[in-house]
Amino acid sequence: QVQLVESGGDLVQPGGSLRLSCAASVSIFSIDAMGWYRQAPGKQRELVATRTNTGGTNYADSVLGRFTIFIDNAKNTVYLHMNILKPEDTAVYYCKGTRGSSSYWGQGTQVTVSS
Repeated sequence: QVQLVESGGDLVQPGGSLRLSCAASVSIFSIDAMGWYRQAPGKQRELVATRTNTGGTNYADSVLGRFTIFIDNAKNTVYLHMNILKPEDTAVYYCKGTRGSSSYWGQGTQVTVSS
């Protein structure tokens, strides 16, 4: 069983930056891939960024060049650095871990981009 706990969501002005954290209850090395997803009101959950334990990354077109996914293996934590935030980035952000055929989700953290 893998437990994931997100933190770092906040209210931020357009153009601002924010860093989300997701702490895993197990060694990150034992997880095949970590990712961030988001869900805005009335919309489906969508992929934001993923990173495999071999270093491969994937980003949604809408965040490419603005967001960066980073893993600190020593802290068993995955981060999402978000820059040049836009109102359309407003959503609940979820952390996901995949190990074998199992997926694990965090509880989500709210990011609101508004002036």
